[in-house]
Amino acid sequence: MYTEKVMDHISNPRNSGEIENASGVGTVGNAKCGDIMRIYLDVDENQIIRDCKFKTFGCGAAIATSSIATEMVIGKTIHDAIKVTNKAVLDALDGLPEVKVHCSLLAEEAIHAALWDYAEKNGIVIEGLKKPQTDISEHEHE
Repeated sequence: MYTEKVMDHISNPRNSGEIENASGVGTVGNAKCGDIMRIYLDVDENQIIRDCKFKTFGCGAAIATSSIATEMVIGKTIHDAIKVTNKAVLDALDGLPEVKVHCSLLAEEAIHAALWDYAEKNGIVIEGLKKPQTDISEHEHE
């Protein structure tokens, strides 16, 4: 059912926790399944993500997608971080069962929500970044 990578991130989640005084915080959920994901970013003066942490309330797949997503953005610029899509998350985990693909959408939207928060706090526009959805259940099949 779950790949070895997914099981590893469920059993040993990376970057779990909070960042105090985070540069950006994004929270999204899925009302249909009850998953809630919050991503915290610490962005330096060169717009590079120094640290990224998550707090997720949800199933194992939601924890795994949160964990891998944090690893995927640490060390990237904010402009590169918006390229972390649900497909990239799925690929990094070697896939998820079809009924759990929405968890990868949560990870993408949570990163984008945290970047949006960072941009608003700093009065900047991140090219290509759209206002994130807070409930992805309405947009799962787009």
